[in-house]
Amino acid sequence: MKKMLAALLAGSLLCFNGSAAYADPPMSAFYDGVMKMAPQGKLGQVIAKEQIATSLKGAQAWKIAYISSDVAGRKTIATGLIIAPVGAAPKEGRPIMSWAHGTTGSAQNCGPSQIIEPTRALNQYFMTDGNSWTDFGIPNGQEFIDQGYVVVATDYQGLGGGGNHQYAVAQTNGRDVINAARAASSMTETGAGKKTIIYGWSQGGGATIAAASLPDYQALQGTAADNLQYLGFVALAPEDVAAMLPTMPTDEASAAKLMNGFTQANVPNVVLFAHYVMGLWGTQAAYPHLKLTDVLTDEGAKATDNLSRNKCIHVLADTFNYAYGDQYKSLLKPEPGNALAWVKAFVDGSVKPVKPVAPVVIYWGTKDTAVPPIMHELYQKQMCAMGANVGRNQLPGAQTHFTTPGVSAPMYLEWVKDRVAGKPLANGCPQS
Repeated sequence: MKKMLAALLAGSLLCFNGSAAYADPPMSAFYDGVMKMAPQGKLGQVIAKEQIATSLKGAQAWKIAYISSDVAGRKTIATGLIIAPVGAAPKEGRPIMSWAHGTTGSAQNCGPSQIIEPTRALNQYFMTDGNSWTDFGIPNGQEFIDQGYVVVATDYQGLGGGGNHQYAVAQTNGRDVINAARAASSMTETGAGKKTIIYGWSQGGGATIAAASLPDYQALQGTAADNLQYLGFVALAPEDVAAMLPTMPTDEASAAKLMNGFTQANVPNVVLFAHYVMGLWGTQAAYPHLKLTDVLTDEGAKATDNLSRNKCIHVLADTFNYAYGDQYKSLLKPEPGNALAWVKAFVDGSVKPVKPVAPVVIYWGTKDTAVPPIMHELYQKQMCAMGANVGRNQLPGAQTHFTTPGVSAPMYLEWVKDRVAGKPLANGCPQS
């Protein structure tokens, strides 16, 4: 039975040659039009927008497409949402909250802005009150609107704007979040000013701390909105691969051993496996000299490429489970090839070892099995050693990856309000 299902799946992977282009999933008119555009313009420049309805009180909202760039400096198009209060803005402009979402997938139709009523409160697939097949929505959007903030929420590049999504490449995702803030500041309809806070969860948590350590990118001139003032970064269960590797391997054998350990840590179940192979696909999109067949069998590479282009994460995982059952690990090669290049790419695409430009606060739960807490523990130690202000707050009770956004909200709402008000902040680093 397993072989028959695998054959059916493999039979649907037409014309695979390592770089084959598959038909993108059907898209609505706004995104279909954006995907035909060239990524030309200033960073943060809004190249398409469409006003949409919102259930938030006292708010107006738009779908947008804007110019961003990836870890290699290549211009890209990202889509997303902007929500702003109705009415006149203060003279100095409204503060900006730039939201970085968690994993949704890597296909073009996985952008959260594409869901019906995308401006609603955060909806999580795994929670009992979830009402969709994916995570979408804006955490505490109504509270931020009530306080007079503008909220912008990127989809990231490749999730509605064309091109391959560089999933879990925090250096690219972080740039998308920075350029989303520029887009919000540049739109006169929003009344946005310069004060900016970035907040994100999971994949978006990694994007948040990556953005915090990009001072040169933030300081670029000639963008759609120069000189944004970053007041703080709120990271919910952030990932940081680079912090786990303080010393890079220097030879292929050491890198292969490290790569094997990394792989085995990410394949205990089919859901983690799906995230892992989608991460391989996203890393290869950012670093084209890599090949999926370095790590995956030919069949595994075909399946990963096809599914990453066409299905969002939970459906993707279901497909692997349906087609391969408990044999999904057979899609991995016994030993990876080109391991040193892969490890270098993972580190290069992760958080840079650069002091954050503003305070960072991390919230995490003891029952998080999706992002190992050791990642942000090591990140805090690394950044505090550089003189940064990085607080790391363990949430009360046995909180999972998925309860983190809700449980942490009352804490970070006050933290954000204090940063906008300019209140002093005690150093959150552990005291020796």
